[in-house]
Amino acid sequence: MSPAVRTVLGDVPAAELGAVDAHDHLFLRSPALPGEELDDPRAAEAELTAFREAGGGTVVQWTPRGMGRRLADAAAVSRATGVHVVAATGLHQALHYQPALLERDMDRLAELFVADLTTAPVRAGLVKVAGGFHGLDAHARRTMAAAAEAHCATGAPVAVHLELGTAALDVLELLCGGLGMPPASVVLGHLGRSPDVRVQLEAARAGAYLAFDGPSRRHHATDWRLFDQLAALVEAGHAGRILIGGDTTTAGARREGPGMRFLLRGLRPRLEREFGAEVGRTVFVENPGRAFGWVQGPLAPGG
Repeated sequence: MSPAVRTVLGDVPAAELGAVDAHDHLFLRSPALPGEELDDPRAAEAELTAFREAGGGTVVQWTPRGMGRRLADAAAVSRATGVHVVAATGLHQALHYQPALLERDMDRLAELFVADLTTAPVRAGLVKVAGGFHGLDAHARRTMAAAAEAHCATGAPVAVHLELGTAALDVLELLCGGLGMPPASVVLGHLGRSPDVRVQLEAARAGAYLAFDGPSRRHHATDWRLFDQLAALVEAGHAGRILIGGDTTTAGARREGPGMRFLLRGLRPRLEREFGAEVGRTVFVENPGRAFGWVQGPLAPGG
């Protein structure tokens, strides 16, 4: 039994991921973001190429079902650039879908998630679900229950969009306390949007992974808070729980933002100056392999 990460081109030993953008999007569309679709394979390839040239090895795309994942294109740009891409199954908040799609799929979510993870022509490597603002509505609870069921069936990790960084402990109470998931298989996203260090420390103590993301978000004041939050976690001995991602979700952010390479050209050098090279390697190389790795038998092609 060896830890591996399921990419769009097949399973890869966790130790071979290289430096990882732990939360981003190559392709995405939503009725909540009209005209801002990420749907250009050439732009996605250019982004991956720039990331590779900055020293990057893997990008984890959190785009779930029904939001323009373009899995065949994700596989093509991964193959063209040599950058590993991990895709997601799962379901976002209800506002990102047409009601007819939700009505069709809500009663078979776990089945769909498992199929995406195990038998689809291009397979997902994680389940992405979403909480609400300071709480979990009925939609979130149903999707999280299906995600936990898919995890139990496959061992796949579950990544959670936290609305404005809130409800992290509610998510852990449901997924781990109520639904039996191990905290080490849960990745909490957008922690930096609600810079409550006490909540972050509690989530880290519980054993979950904490994803800080948002350099692409000009309207979220995340960057200037980031290092105070990281310092609190590192000083408390939780460097092994930290993940860093860019989370570009719109065409405008791709045009105007610093891009995936900023993580390795901007954030990683600063992080290493602040906390040392060993912490930089832990955050960008070692933690993603543990957070997104499956424990399984022989490595299987992803199709």
